[in-house]
Amino acid sequence: MRLTVRMPAPTPPAARVVDLAQDEILTGEAVALDVQPVGYFLRALGALIDVLLGVVVFVLLALVAMWLVGQGALDAVTLPILTIVVLVTVTVAIPTVVETITRGRSLGKLVVGGRIVRTDGGASGFRQAFIRALVGVFEIWLTVGAVAALVGAFTPRAQRLGDLMAGTYSERTRTPKLPPPAPPVPPALAGWAPTADVARLPDRLSRRIAQFVQNADAMQPPQRARLAQALAAEASEHVSPVPPVDAETFVRAVVAVRRDRELRALQLEDQRVAALTASASGTPRGFPER
Repeated sequence: MRLTVRMPAPTPPAARVVDLAQDEILTGEAVALDVQPVGYFLRALGALIDVLLGVVVFVLLALVAMWLVGQGALDAVTLPILTIVVLVTVTVAIPTVVETITRGRSLGKLVVGGRIVRTDGGASGFRQAFIRALVGVFEIWLTVGAVAALVGAFTPRAQRLGDLMAGTYSERTRTPKLPPPAPPVPPALAGWAPTADVARLPDRLSRRIAQFVQNADAMQPPQRARLAQALAAEASEHVSPVPPVDAETFVRAVVAVRRDRELRALQLEDQRVAALTASASGTPRGFPER
């Protein structure tokens, strides 16, 4: 007689809920990308540049039309039709073609360092550009930008009405310059750093010391020495042992030790999270892997 035992199927790992911040995009691989939308005032400046450029183009085309009328090439019936064609070209056709060819860029957006992209982070195309330009006739040209300014002031990414209907926003393309690398522990205190107790340093004092170290090279020598002496006197009450060095060397060493230890703690935390994630997504114990 054969006894058949049915083993329960392995329980799949529970789905993880990911909280997305306001300026994050979730890709198809479930990776959250941190993006930086262009701010409200920069968007307004870029739109103003594009509008002024459109006015210049309209004036040039109007001058050409007037010259043609003076030459007798156009009559009174053709002029209104040509005026409508020029208006549609300036307000809809040119913005659509420019944003489609440049993948969401225009002169105003190049100046402020922005680019129109879809809300999922992908490049905008003809459909998005056409919708934005068509809605822009109402919210920018007919209302002198009042509707665009009002809607942009109450949307998280400074999106105007055309962006909301097209599913786009303006993404920042110019990333800020990275700060210079922080200096290491001074060589004179390399033996003091491993055993120094700097954990009791108050956060406010720690921020002041870090700002001093970052801006010390741009200070005048008397001001630099005076501020270093004052910060060293405050920090010496929370640091043990206090090394027999000058004030600025002591302050720089305290900043470097705190930074290195906090970085090490973050790295260990990331390693623990990675280990827990790997064990949770692996094969449950007691069931052989096939």
